[in-house]
Amino acid sequence: MNGADTAWIMVATALVLFMTLPGLALFYGGLVRARNVLSVFMHCYAIACLMSVLWFAVGYSIAFGDGNAYWGGLGKMFLDGVTVDSLTGTLPEILFFAFQMTFAIITPALIVGAYVERIHFGFVMVFSGLWMLLCYAPVVHWIWGGGFLADGGIFGDVGVKDFAGGIVVHETAGIAALVLAVMLGARKVSTKPPHSPPFVMLGAAMLWVGWYGFNGGSQLAADGGAAMAITVTHISAATASLTWALWERIKYGKASLVGIVTGTIAGLASITPASGFVGPVEAMIIGAIAGVLCQEAVNFIRNKVKIDDTLDVFAVHGVGGIFGTIMIAVFGEGTWVAQLGALAIVGVFTFVVSVVLVKITALITPFRVSEEMESNGLDLEEHGERAYEFHS
Repeated sequence: MNGADTAWIMVATALVLFMTLPGLALFYGGLVRARNVLSVFMHCYAIACLMSVLWFAVGYSIAFGDGNAYWGGLGKMFLDGVTVDSLTGTLPEILFFAFQMTFAIITPALIVGAYVERIHFGFVMVFSGLWMLLCYAPVVHWIWGGGFLADGGIFGDVGVKDFAGGIVVHETAGIAALVLAVMLGARKVSTKPPHSPPFVMLGAAMLWVGWYGFNGGSQLAADGGAAMAITVTHISAATASLTWALWERIKYGKASLVGIVTGTIAGLASITPASGFVGPVEAMIIGAIAGVLCQEAVNFIRNKVKIDDTLDVFAVHGVGGIFGTIMIAVFGEGTWVAQLGALAIVGVFTFVVSVVLVKITALITPFRVSEEMESNGLDLEEHGERAYEFHS
């Protein structure tokens, strides 16, 4: 065990949890109508709790167990055999478990943005739990757990390169979000502006800070590689924020706060898979393109194909993660066959599993709320609370 590595990953674990609670909750909560903000907070908070328990029970075993190239097995259920002396590299295995748990929390939480304002809470919980175990955890095993997409797998000695989750986190969450948005259908009223842009900015800022742990922690060591990952993460985020705002200004005459911070998230998502393989100049290029690319993806999905992916999960996270994964090959840090092949395999798998799980979950618990519930808002209808009581 290395004490410095252990101390850094403890900090990184806290930073990644901070991304969901409160970062993502505030970012998404500010973007919805005032009558739905508590439901978004509830989704993020409850998902964090449920994924923690499921990751402990079986998710970690599926992802990092000693099974085969496709499935980690159930040998590490409830951390069986993991003690304070167990090591993963230079880290206590229990810390590695906790660090990866925070990734298992935020990935299904990202999907929340696709279905806010019109979905039953029970469906969110059942679907998120099944999806994490049957979609996310197997993909983790394939890429990070020594599975068939990693080095020595079907792509030969050099497998897919995904440093911190362009495929594992962002592609899977983005595709699942698109599936849910299509199968759920559009909101009855989709033209209301975000109720609290300040919440959006504060949430994005917390995500930016937390992303230091997300990408820097994925080095699993306190060394120059972690420092470089943090640096390129910051450069990409800053550049994408500026290009998003500039492109908005060119197209619409004004640069918005919600726009510039969405550009931040686009830059962060895009650099995530490449953050362990590129330098600051490459990061600036990735961020510069991402700010325009993801904005155009938002416009295409929202206005051209008219899919109500409410908070643009696929356009920002999905497109960003896929773009960053491809840029690894562009800069010669991975093979084209492995990068594109893994994107295709995981994309098809995620699509199929997500569709099946939506149909199965809908048999267990109601899917979409009634038109009256949607009109009244999910805060009162689903949770019996209001975010703002102006007459008290």
